[in-house]
Amino acid sequence: MIADAVTLVAPFAGWLAPIEAVPDAVFAERMMGDGFAIDPVESVLRAPAAGEILSVPATAHAVTLRLDNGAELLLHIGLETVALGGKGFTAKVAAGQRVNPGDPLIAFDLDAVAQNARALITPVVLASEGYLLTLEATGRLVEAGASVARIARAQPREADRAAAAEERFEREVTVAAAHGIHARPAARIAAALRPFVAEVELVAGDDRANARSTVALLGLGVTSGSIVRIAAAGTDARAAVDAVADLILSGLGEDEAATAAPAAPVVRTSGPVCASPGLAIGQALQLKAVDQEVPEDGAGAAAERAALDSALAEVAGRLAGTRGAAAEIAEAHRALLADPELLRVANDRIAAGRSAAFAWRAATAQASDAIRATGDALLMERVADLVDLERQVVAALLGSVGASVPALRPGTILIGEDLLPSQFLALDTANLAGICTAAGGPTSHVAILAASAGIPMLVAAGEGVLSIAEGIPVILDADAAAITVDPSPDALSEASERLFETRERRAREAAEAHAPCHMADGTRIEIFANLGSVADAAAAVAAGAEGCGLLRTEFLFLDRDTAPDEEEQRETCSRIAATLGGRPLIVRTLDIGGDKPVPYLPMGAEENPALGLRGVRLSLARPDLMRLQLRAILRGVPAGQCRIMLPMVADLGDYRPVAALLDEVRAELGIAERVPLGVMIETPAAAMLAGQIAREADFLSIGTNDLTQYTLAADRGNAAVSQRIDALHPAVLRLIREVGKGARAAGRWAGVCGGLASDPLAAPILIGLGITELSATPAAIPGLKAVVRGLDMNLCTALAERACDAASPAEVRALAREALQ
Repeated sequence: MIADAVTLVAPFAGWLAPIEAVPDAVFAERMMGDGFAIDPVESVLRAPAAGEILSVPATAHAVTLRLDNGAELLLHIGLETVALGGKGFTAKVAAGQRVNPGDPLIAFDLDAVAQNARALITPVVLASEGYLLTLEATGRLVEAGASVARIARAQPREADRAAAAEERFEREVTVAAAHGIHARPAARIAAALRPFVAEVELVAGDDRANARSTVALLGLGVTSGSIVRIAAAGTDARAAVDAVADLILSGLGEDEAATAAPAAPVVRTSGPVCASPGLAIGQALQLKAVDQEVPEDGAGAAAERAALDSALAEVAGRLAGTRGAAAEIAEAHRALLADPELLRVANDRIAAGRSAAFAWRAATAQASDAIRATGDALLMERVADLVDLERQVVAALLGSVGASVPALRPGTILIGEDLLPSQFLALDTANLAGICTAAGGPTSHVAILAASAGIPMLVAAGEGVLSIAEGIPVILDADAAAITVDPSPDALSEASERLFETRERRAREAAEAHAPCHMADGTRIEIFANLGSVADAAAAVAAGAEGCGLLRTEFLFLDRDTAPDEEEQRETCSRIAATLGGRPLIVRTLDIGGDKPVPYLPMGAEENPALGLRGVRLSLARPDLMRLQLRAILRGVPAGQCRIMLPMVADLGDYRPVAALLDEVRAELGIAERVPLGVMIETPAAAMLAGQIAREADFLSIGTNDLTQYTLAADRGNAAVSQRIDALHPAVLRLIREVGKGARAAGRWAGVCGGLASDPLAAPILIGLGITELSATPAAIPGLKAVVRGLDMNLCTALAERACDAASPAEVRALAREALQ
């Protein structure tokens, strides 16, 4: 008889946490299923219940177990441990073996794995549908063998469907997004539906698609201006439909994406199309990609499903670590990896006896064919994403390298049929002068990456470019959408002259960046840099930074098992101060918490870490850490150079205890000179109380990233609403205006150290709102100074007022562009 419910015991001793505490979206967002996690303090993983071993990968970093009630459980030791290649792991069981609760499954070297893996926290995932997991209290230490959860069969599917049929709702909307529903908007629609249980479809004409499936949505071929019907059935059908409708009517987040990278407008011609502007001179190198051979027949459905799950998790884990322009692309790719239609087709093939690699390739090929059948050129650019993920997952299944790219010599012009995002990210861009592909489109994901990296790129150049001989000189003029093979001496001379002029302008900006920054009317604006290491400090000085407006001290505390002691903190602060050569150094105190967890500061699970115990709140809860850090800062940074800044302050109640503690520490160390203590304005409360706070704090510095998400009630880590995050929103600008007014009335200065400070388009608005210091990324400093030097305060003030009265961020940007022209 098959048991209906099974009790799970802790597979080893450690800190029990909810699955959302795992710092990897694949697990935290339940892409693989519900579950929990344990941060281990011992080195043997044991069976949490009786059952049969389904699979243990060759790397022995994970194990899949079928419980006696039929549920399948994945236990994955640490994060990104597959990359260790089995080093430090010893399997104690094999597929097909029967185990009892507490039987050893995998032994591992706790210290070695902790040093080399991304994290030791171990997810335990329910990888079967039709079961419910009930978790006991988390946020506590548990012993191996202690009861932690229960898995039971869910209600029959017929009952679920009957309950879901309680409500039906439909709504028609017009898709206004410039490029319709392509990969990123489709991923956002799927993400927006995660909180709902209703079954939701998008209907375009006679075609219907599961709205939770990125692939199915792409197959609809919805273009800009199309009318679609959103149909849902379930207990929350109306709310689910409204969520999708609101997302579509808001533009699907594509207004921001369109301005994120300087890609050219979509131009459909028979010749090359500019995907990333610029000019390059170099030698041709052909990129030839070959699909790996895969076995057709599998080794059993359970083993192949487990292998596919592990490979999908590995690829998704790699994507979770991306930053910058690649982050949003990675989010769309991760949605494809969890796409229900892709997984359904792949699992059907596996059930028919095919290998995981063969099944995944078949699933992506079927989806690609459906997209091609739409006949829409823009949507067909998304086929490259499916090909990319197909190759990466197959590579993970076969144990080979995912992105095979050639070594580049300096001045390489890379040519190929197409270029995949993973291939671009694996290239040595220092030696990459330009890219030209026979296929592809100007809005493809690799085009966005190339534009972000400043690499000129042509796409849709035709099959003829594939016959260009390797090593031959080439001029790639993306601005003119032209590629010249074996150019004449005159053509080379002209192109070289243009390149020289561009470099001269940049060099001129770089040289002038070392002078103090004044506006055209003489107003002094300080241009500082945001730093996170000693290397950043050196880059900032080289770029012309006049000081450091934000030193993120949490870089000392993250990715380690113990907190840094006072001497290590002092030594690092001292090195950064010395590298800055006496320039002002604003040190932000520790800004970690539930959103940036560290293993040596165990905290209970928080439903919303961004609103929890973080920033100065954590420091006030742990005054021992704050005192230690203040001592290190004061000992490491000369008093005349040092300023200290507190993160996540809401009001003076957060400021005054730290001010008193700072005075105590100064007295302990015998430092007579007063050290300025300022406040980071990241909450709307602090912005509205800026005048009150400025009467006691020595300066105010605005963190626009958090201020924006709190003002707009949109989590910047949530793909379903991240398109709403825009620091140039008039509501955010009005709060910045309050900060400027409050600081000025109290005789204090106000700066901006968030991401908005690096945007030259925002500079005149911020200055007009009363900001007198901008702290940017080091790379942005020369161009930012060049823009500020051309500004007039009267223009900035008038522009700022118009921006605050605007109706949208897009309108604000249009006003700024017009003013700068």
